[in-house]
Amino acid sequence: MIQARQELLQALEAVLARMAPGTAPPAAFESPKQVAHGDLAITAAMALGRALKRNPREIAQALVEQLQATAAALAWVDGFEIAGPGFVNLRLKPAAKQAVVAEVLAAGERFGVQPAHGGRALVEFVSANPTGPLHVGHARQAALGDSLCNLLQTQGWQVTREFYYNDAGVQIANLATSAQARLRGLEPGDDGWPEAAYNGDYIADIAQAYRERATVVADDRRYTAGGNIDDLADIRAFAVAYLRHEQDLDLQAFGVRFDHYFLESSLYTDGRVDAAVERLVAGGHTYERDGALWLRSTDFGDDKDRVMRKSDGSYTYFVPDVAYHIHKFERGYAKVINVQGSDHHGTVARVRAGLQAAGLGIPEGFPDYLLHKMVTVMRGGQEVKISKRAGSYVTLRDLIDWTSRDAVRFFLISRKADTEFVFDIDLALKQGDENPVFYVQYAHARICSVLALWAGQGGDLATLAQASFSRLDAPSELALMLHLAAYPGMLARAAAEMAPHDVAFYLRGLAAAFHSYYVAERFLVDDPVLARARLALLAATRQVLGNGLALLGVGAPEVMAREAAP
Repeated sequence: MIQARQELLQALEAVLARMAPGTAPPAAFESPKQVAHGDLAITAAMALGRALKRNPREIAQALVEQLQATAAALAWVDGFEIAGPGFVNLRLKPAAKQAVVAEVLAAGERFGVQPAHGGRALVEFVSANPTGPLHVGHARQAALGDSLCNLLQTQGWQVTREFYYNDAGVQIANLATSAQARLRGLEPGDDGWPEAAYNGDYIADIAQAYRERATVVADDRRYTAGGNIDDLADIRAFAVAYLRHEQDLDLQAFGVRFDHYFLESSLYTDGRVDAAVERLVAGGHTYERDGALWLRSTDFGDDKDRVMRKSDGSYTYFVPDVAYHIHKFERGYAKVINVQGSDHHGTVARVRAGLQAAGLGIPEGFPDYLLHKMVTVMRGGQEVKISKRAGSYVTLRDLIDWTSRDAVRFFLISRKADTEFVFDIDLALKQGDENPVFYVQYAHARICSVLALWAGQGGDLATLAQASFSRLDAPSELALMLHLAAYPGMLARAAAEMAPHDVAFYLRGLAAAFHSYYVAERFLVDDPVLARARLALLAATRQVLGNGLALLGVGAPEVMAREAAP
């Protein structure tokens, strides 16, 4: 069907160009909102009606008449129907849908994947300060960021995964004094315990390791403790390395890796912050008031001007952010995306304003942001707020230990990033259809079971691509094949719209289409031609389920247990 869709799209583009030279809307197909309306829909008549000041239904009729005469329509379309104000619905011939089985089996893991085009993309995500374990917000960010990187790679991007963290400032100083207090025998609540200290058990672990002069190795550093409880600088450096190592273990357990770690402190030591400020001043976009240096960010769409350098000489938080993103631009990335919590919403306008004011030709809207809301964790009908290890929040490791990596990754990607999400521990442990990750994985395992049974009877899985697919004409088969054919387009849209949740939505729909097929038809039938065709369709469905799950970092098991029916 991929070939059929491409040929029909080219035919539509040519017809639109003839009907409205120079003003034609982009050629595109949509999915009808109801399956009964057809397989593909064209909405161009409405846009043309406005441009040409004609009745859209008249334009739709002319569009259909011209499309019907094309070779693509003659080959692949069963019929056209004009509906509503000017929608054009297409019903495809069974052969168009049946072709997708061979296309999937031929492409395998590359189905829907576009060739590399040379574009470089940088995705920054997680970016947790090394002051404690990763919490559930970091978990959602890791699931979103990693899946988005995988999506971009399917569309030909060369992707770099970057982790940025603040290795300076007040929070790191509080970490050091917390560990030092533990080393001196103090505990939370004791007289002399620092007011701003971190109270989790992990601080005691840091203190014990420091006392033992341990060596810790993180992805970006190695450090050996000096053991001197009066050396706050050494305690600080060791504590940062220790927690970077702990975060690495969390990310490894979650199946997430990074290509590069970027330290905020390097922006100061390399002179990038000072250089960025000098550039903004030289460009005439700053002014001084009340002893502070301000950026006239309202010139670039911000709702108010922003302080860059406070009266005490220190920089505000967004200044190193501007310097950091200038550096991203100078590294040659055509696409830059930041995956951050919704609490960063206020920084978007000021960072973009600073980049525009820098006068470097940085495009407007650079960088892109994918902002996510936080996660509420429920267990036994009650909200879970406290982790003994962290002291005040649920950690990523807690979620994995309570459920599984697959459940955490699928659940956290299963809603739009900008919506609130409730992670139900009890639901994630269920082995039934109401658990979405189980529902999708069980579809994959079910197919593996059928194919393994056929192979055990002497069937050759390697030859399924040569099956005759013309026998696949049952309603549940046609619906399943149509869903398979939607996979490449879904990938392209999800990558363009930074919407990795679309992959989870798609997989649930594909699993539903398969489960319906499983109930409606038998596969190991006596007719060998029909049996091979149906098994080939199962193999193609298994392939796409596996491909989509891999994009989300979720496993595709071949065997699964299921709860007994009540």
